[in-house]
Amino acid sequence: MATALGRSVSVPVCMAALLIALSVRAATVGGAAALKPEGAVENGWAMINHSMALVQRMEALLAQGNGSDVVLRVQTVSSDEVKVVQAHALVLAMQSEVFDDLLQNRNGSTLVLREPPECAAVFDKFIRYLYCGEIAVSLDQATPLHKLASKYRVWALQQGLSLYMRQHMASDSPGGHVVGWYHYAMQTGDAALRDSCLQYLSWNLSAVLQSAEWGSISDDLLLSLLQRSDLVLHSELELFEALEAWIGQNQPGGLTAESALRAIRYGMIPPQQLFRLQKQSPLLLKYYESVRDLLFLAFQFHAASPQQLAKYFDVNCSLFTPRNYLSPAWGSPWVINNPTRDDRSTSFQTQLGPSGHDSVKRVTWNALFSPRWLPVGMRQPYGGEHNGAVQPARADPGAGHPRIIVTPATSSADFAGVSFQKTVIVAARQQGKLVVRHVYNFHQSTEETGDFLAEADLQRRGSEYLIDGSLHLHIVVKPLYHSLIVARK
Repeated sequence: MATALGRSVSVPVCMAALLIALSVRAATVGGAAALKPEGAVENGWAMINHSMALVQRMEALLAQGNGSDVVLRVQTVSSDEVKVVQAHALVLAMQSEVFDDLLQNRNGSTLVLREPPECAAVFDKFIRYLYCGEIAVSLDQATPLHKLASKYRVWALQQGLSLYMRQHMASDSPGGHVVGWYHYAMQTGDAALRDSCLQYLSWNLSAVLQSAEWGSISDDLLLSLLQRSDLVLHSELELFEALEAWIGQNQPGGLTAESALRAIRYGMIPPQQLFRLQKQSPLLLKYYESVRDLLFLAFQFHAASPQQLAKYFDVNCSLFTPRNYLSPAWGSPWVINNPTRDDRSTSFQTQLGPSGHDSVKRVTWNALFSPRWLPVGMRQPYGGEHNGAVQPARADPGAGHPRIIVTPATSSADFAGVSFQKTVIVAARQQGKLVVRHVYNFHQSTEETGDFLAEADLQRRGSEYLIDGSLHLHIVVKPLYHSLIVARK
């Protein structure tokens, strides 16, 4: 008998007849079927749908073992535990090319399968999916089910589980799960899942640093995160203190500790805090020689103007590149109630620059949010002239997209040699937790970001970009000196 995969599989004729009988019986068990139109109703066509009843019959077939022609013995690795499943060769072969091969090469009616404990624990769920096409998943079951789907090449289930994991980063679990999913994605080569985990950890790092999950981060993941400029956290000092705790808990090798400490951006830590760390941090006292050059350069950065420092040192490095810091010196939160109503504006102040030379100088910024902005060329006129005057252009109220502009309130000679990279962080509530939904970066020479909330439906009150009907933003302004325009990640 030919399968949907185009392979030949030996299945008793009675098994095929059983499946046909199930589909017929499903039409009678569930009572009268609902008629669904298909095509033009005037032609008399309709869809008679008993699919849910058929799923119920398939589930009962698995549970009762009626007509079973193959026994699956699932042995747990490193254990005497064995699960026995009465199954049907046709169903297994249709759903999995791996089962198809095993069934064609079997000697008898029993297939012996060996699975690790975590996979053996969810094997019943996996088999049920093959019969019913649906599965209930919890956070701790996602990885073992994904392993089974990958091993037996059930691609639809594998893709569904990958999507489930990408959509449930923010869900609560006792010890955290994103780090474990990241490590699993690295092992399996799942680039989409890997990138989603990295993005979640980077954009929500402050929360991660305070969780039990931080201690479970591997050496490689730690170093990968420390190299990034898109980390969202309160300050660089917060990151150093979390690194100190991680090293104390995990006791990595000296090379890992040194590499991690050299990835801290000491120029972003105020000099008074650097002095305290230099004298009071047991970690810095232990590895002082490994980072002495970076500390010396950071103190020089704080003592002189960055432009003056650049005359003698190469400052085009990550040491002087800010991350997305949430402390008041770097920006301001902005909650916009009912964001589709009309244009809004706000003002806030930041430091001119992170160096001690510039940190006491303040820059005032004006931010403008427009819910439905259209380029001039796309606007429709009111209707020509009226009383000799040309009426101003207007936009369709339902057209356009959100726009945000951030500009300095005044110009200053202090701006010479400085450019400002602006980042707008959008928060949202996912699985009951406040998380970063998106991060938009402005090019240093522009005042707005063209793709800002381009995919968001702010008209819908239940939009995933809104929290109780309000848009929650945080604007971060990162001063960069001319030699620091290219930010390394």
